[in-house]
Parts: sequence; structure tokens; C-alpha cells
Amino acid sequence: MGAAKKYNSLVFVIVIAAIALVTALSTAEILNQYIQTVIMSIGINIIFAASLNIVNGYMGEFSCGHAGFMAVGAYVSSVLSMILFTENKFFGDPLLPPELSIVLFPGVIAVGGIAAAAAGLLVAVPSFKTRDDYLAIITIASNYIIMTAINNLEVAGASRGLMGMKNTIRAMTSVIPIAWMLLWVLLFVVLSVLAISRLMNSVLGKGISTIRYDEISAEIMSVNTNKMKLLAFCFSSGLAGVAGGLFAHMLGFINPASFNIMKSTEGMVMVYLGGMGSLSGSVLSAVFFTFLLQILQPLQIYKWVFIPLLLILLMQFRPEGLMGNKELSYFLSRLRRKGGTAGTPSAADGKGAGA
Repeated sequence: MGAAKKYNSLVFVIVIAAIALVTALSTAEILNQYIQTVIMSIGINIIFAASLNIVNGYMGEFSCGHAGFMAVGAYVSSVLSMILFTENKFFGDPLLPPELSIVLFPGVIAVGGIAAAAAGLLVAVPSFKTRDDYLAIITIASNYIIMTAINNLEVAGASRGLMGMKNTIRAMTSVIPIAWMLLWVLLFVVLSVLAISRLMNSVLGKGISTIRYDEISAEIMSVNTNKMKLLAFCFSSGLAGVAGGLFAHMLGFINPASFNIMKSTEGMVMVYLGGMGSLSGSVLSAVFFTFLLQILQPLQIYKWVFIPLLLILLMQFRPEGLMGNKELSYFLSRLRRKGGTAGTPSAADGKGAGA
């Protein structure tokens, strides 16, 4: 137990040091804006993929409209950010001094996540009586419902989109000139991954995982499957909303087309590429997939032929994904055991030498 605590403390120190280093390099403009954008995109994709993995991986359901909840978080946090800290079309002057954005920005993103979690009830309640293909249809429908609602919401810019969120980040920079957006993305990535890890290793998380194996058996063993589904869908949707809020403030402009079914497909590709039920897999696949998108950028629209094709190939040749349902620590421990036994004579070797 003591060794585990020391290991966790060491990992925590390394992560914080890495965040501080990347932020400092970005503030000093050693890392240019393009590299910063790629790093932020990786972070947002990690949150998005890991949140979808709660439902599709750990719980074993089939959600295909996760981008809709990302949209809810993006729009709610953007509108709230503009109302509170910037000149806006809603109330004119900001309701609060822009300098307070440094302190209150995490709360703004959290409110977007809460709104997305509430929207997750659109899927959670119907999931009580549906599974597999039927649930997939419901989640796709929820994605279209949210998109259609935003498309007709004039206060949020309708199909024209919404912009002005960057002014909140500029307000932070005017007080303390550092790479605030990058810093917030990295911090939220750490918090999100930690929250998912804690949940899935808890008693509630084990209850969620039992649904994947056999829902009827889980009910017989006194697992409240409806409660577990409600928790999983709301928590997953809430984290997608957090990713959406960060995405909106990173770009400074969003429209409904940013969160269509192709965005949901990106999330599914990352989940199935990394491995269903593997948090480490979601992190690694988000890194790989973001770099892949950058490489395919010159192909423009044709990249949307390649990405669904990648999903088809995964289902055919590696349905369990790169990591399966195992974590990176599992493979590291196996390597340590192999390394430890490589130089140690076996019992049989010892007998042979004695003979």
C-alpha cells in the first residue's frame, strides 16, 4: 500500500511539473500557436473519448450521439462566459468584472457540464428498457434533436454560429499574461481522467461494469441497474459537456455543424481504437487520432471517408481495440515481472546445476 501511494504521488508530481513546463514554454512562445492548438485538441479529445468509454466501454451499451452533449456544454458555457465577462449581445456590458474570469472560468465550464448531464437524461431514461441497436437509434436521435434545437435558437446564433468566447481568455491574459487556455485544458484533462478512474474503481463503478456482462444477472445480485445507467449516462454526458466548453473557448467560434454525427463518429473511433473499458486506451487513442487528423488535413473532405473506414477495419480485425479492456499499468507490471525473472534462475535450472 505504501509503495502504491509513493507511485501515485510520483505520478502526480510528474504530471503537475509537465503541465507547468508546457504552460511556461507556450507563454514564452517557444511552443507556437499551432503546437498549442494540437496539444489542446489532444486534451479535449481525451476527455471526449474517455467520457464515451464510460457508456460504450465500461457499461457495454452503444451510444452513437455523444457529440450532442458536447454541443450542450459548448453553447451553455459559451453563453454564460460571454454574459459574465465580455461585452455581448444579450445584456451589453458584462455582469461581472472581466478580471474575475480567472477565478470563475472553471465554474463556467462546470455549469456547461451540468447542463450536458441534464441533457443526458434524454438517453438515460429510455435506456432503462432498450439495449444495443435500439439504444443506438435513440442516441442518434438525441444528437439530431439537440442539433435541430440549436439550429433554431436565434439567441445562440442559430445556424450562423456563436462567437466571442475568446474575449474571456483575453481578459485573463490581460491580468496575468500566460497561456490560460492551454493551462485550463490540461488541468481539466487531469481532473477528468482522475474522476473517471476513481468512479470506475469504486463500488458504483463495479456496478456499472456488471451491466456489460449480464444485466439480468446484475439485477439478481441486487445491482440497481437503472440507477447505474442513470449515473453512467449523466456522468458521461457531463464530461462531454466539459469537453465542449473547452472546445468552444479554444476555437472562439462554434456552430451546430461542429457537433454533427461525424463528431460522434470521431468519439466512437477513439473508444474502439483504444479498447472498450480501458481508460489508458482512450488516452492513447485520443493522442494517436488527433495526430492522424492533422496528417489527413490536406485531404479535406476525403478524410471523412477514411475515418469511418478505420472504424469498419477495427470492427473486422481488432474489435477489442489496442488495449482491450486492460490498463497501461497491467502491461507495465508484466514487463517488470519479465524483467525480474529474466536474470533469476528458475527452480529447474537450479536443480540441473546441482545435478
